[in-house]
Amino acid sequence: MGQQAEMSRIVYDVKHSVGKRVKVCENKGRNKVDVMEGVISAIYPCVFTIKVEPENMKSQTFSYSYTDVLTKNVELVYV
Repeated sequence: MGQQAEMSRIVYDVKHSVGKRVKVCENKGRNKVDVMEGVISAIYPCVFTIKVEPENMKSQTFSYSYTDVLTKNVELVYV
């Protein structure tokens, strides 16, 4: 599958998952990986946002580009 087709599939999957819970595995490099669970809150032409509510803390919003998912820097697992 070509990169353009793969990118279109990623955008389609994220667009149709707004409001659903996801587990995000973010590769920070040098064997460091952040894992968090949140809800896809909004989508934009180049990025999407995920709202995370850790225990006993204020909610945080993280934004990721679709390219991050394509290059496997961010992995989304739908819960």
